[in-house]
Amino acid sequence: METTDLLRNIISLPMLSSGLAEEMLAGNFRSIFKGQGMEFDEARHYEPGDDIRSIDWNASARFGNPFVKMYREERELTILLLLDISPSMHRTNIALQKLSPYEQALICASLIAFSSDNAGQQIGAFFFDRDIEKVFPPHKGRKHIMSLIMAAVQYQNNVLPRREKYGSDIAAALTGAQRLLKKRSLVVVISDFFSINWEDELGHLCRKHDCIALRISSPNEILSPGLITLEDPETGVRIEAPAGLSSFRESWTGWNEERSTLWESQCKKCGAAYLDLSTEADAPSALIKFFGRHNINQYKRRKKL
Repeated sequence: METTDLLRNIISLPMLSSGLAEEMLAGNFRSIFKGQGMEFDEARHYEPGDDIRSIDWNASARFGNPFVKMYREERELTILLLLDISPSMHRTNIALQKLSPYEQALICASLIAFSSDNAGQQIGAFFFDRDIEKVFPPHKGRKHIMSLIMAAVQYQNNVLPRREKYGSDIAAALTGAQRLLKKRSLVVVISDFFSINWEDELGHLCRKHDCIALRISSPNEILSPGLITLEDPETGVRIEAPAGLSSFRESWTGWNEERSTLWESQCKKCGAAYLDLSTEADAPSALIKFFGRHNINQYKRRKKL
């Protein structure tokens, strides 16, 4: 997609973002945008009807009477976008789709950013490939959001030269998020997840924050029969593949299905909510449906520290 067309789509997103913000503020995800973090306020004497899980056992033992902990809700939430800008995100097949994975990811990131503005929350972002290329510390305001989006647009079609940096290191981005975020936050990882060894870092992050893994996937691109050339966008390595053979097509389809199933299993194990979004999907509709249907708490399986 041409940059002007992409920008035209992004400019229309603020009108759609109010609907997404409403879904985030309603139902299962209400606690996310209203702030889930709780700060200790005071301790008081236990009263009938109090939740026994809130009993302050140390204070109760010290004074000989049951006390409960009182908390104050943190109303302001930080949202952090981790946006994959690696070469594999820029692969596209003009004959099959209008958007590259990166363009779809950028639309999703922009929509979430505008929604955070509607909800009065601050948002930040990491742009990463093999390293964290650019950092936007969390702030509020439309000016900040537009600066973030315009910086991300510069990476469309991989226009900024990074030939010496192949691949994406999701683990490094997740580690950076852990270091940056001091209070409970919402972290959204937007990537094609062509990366390895990120599961432990995602699990660690999920113990302290709410995490959503947004995987951008492309439809099966091997449709033309005969001998075709496949190129790894991360390394430039090319191989000839017999796409006309049914055995090859079956193996290719099976590999993609197994990869998708494994990714979902890894997200569940880590405690992250997840959405697999095709480049052919309507991103606003898919995100609104996702936030309206899913409860992020059902994916949390935090281990006790």
